[in-house]
Amino acid sequence: MTQAVIVADSTADIPREMVSEYGIHIVPMRLAFGDESYIEGIDITVEQFYDKLAESKVLPTTSQNSPSRYAEVYRNLLGAYPGSPIISIHLSSGMSGSYQSAVLAKEMLGEELGQAVDITVIDSLCATYGFGLQVVHAARLAKQGTPLEQIVAEVGRLGQERRLYFLVDSLEYLQKGGRIGKAAAVLGTLLNIKPILSVDQEGVIYAVDKVRGRRKAVSRVIELFVNDFKDIKDINVAVCDSVNPEGANEIIDLLGQHFTLHEVVRTSIGAVVGSHVGHGTVAVFIWPAS
Repeated sequence: MTQAVIVADSTADIPREMVSEYGIHIVPMRLAFGDESYIEGIDITVEQFYDKLAESKVLPTTSQNSPSRYAEVYRNLLGAYPGSPIISIHLSSGMSGSYQSAVLAKEMLGEELGQAVDITVIDSLCATYGFGLQVVHAARLAKQGTPLEQIVAEVGRLGQERRLYFLVDSLEYLQKGGRIGKAAAVLGTLLNIKPILSVDQEGVIYAVDKVRGRRKAVSRVIELFVNDFKDIKDINVAVCDSVNPEGANEIIDLLGQHFTLHEVVRTSIGAVVGSHVGHGTVAVFIWPAS
C-alpha cells in the first residue's frame, strides 16, 4: 500500500529534526512588521523574530496561506507521490482561516483535474505543538504503512486526549489581538495577574483561571494537569516556549514529580504564534503514553 504524505502549517512548531526524520511537508505562514514581510522559518528564524519583537515599535501582524498556495503544494505532492493519499493538518479554525483555505484548495484542485483528489484536510482545533503532536504521530504511522483511515482516526483520538495550558508573561499581545480588553490588560499587569489559558472544543482560546504571580500560576497549572490525569501516571509531554527555557524546564521537572514522563519534546513557539503571545510564554501539552 502507498504511504500517506503528511502536510502541516509551520505553526505546528515541530522541531526541525522531527520534520526531517518523518518526512513531514511544512507549509510556512507569513508575518509582517509594518512594511517588512517575512516567511516563517525561511526569511526569519525564531531567534531573529524574538529579537526583532523586542526592538520593534510596530507589533507584527500575521496572515494565513491562500487556497492557491495550498493547491500548489498539493499539486506538487500529487505529482511527486503518485497514488499516495495526502493528510493535511492545520491550525485551529477558531484561530485562523488556514483550515478553510486548505479545504477550498482541495476543491479547486479537484475541479482543475476533473476528478476527486485523495486529500484529507483536518482541523486540529489547536495551535503550536498542540497539533504538532498530531502531525508527528500521523507521520510516524504513515512511515509504518498504516492505512489512511486508521491514521485519521488516531489523529482524532489524540485531539480528544491531549490536555494543554499556557502562561503568558505579558497581556499586551493578547489585548492587541482582541483576546482581552485594554482595561483588563492594564489592570492585570499592575496586579501581576497571570492568566492560565487553554483551548476549548471549538479550538478557541479561553481563560481557565487567573492567578497573582508567576510561581502560583505554575503551581496551578501542575494542579490542573494532575486533576486532568488523575487515573493516568504514564504521559508524554511537550513544552513550547517563547524565550523562556527556564520556565519550560521548571514545568517539566515539576511534572516529573507527579507523572512518569515518556516522550518529552522541547520546542520553541514560532514567529506566527509568537506574534500573538509575545515573549516569556510557556505552553504545555500532555497526552497519555500508549
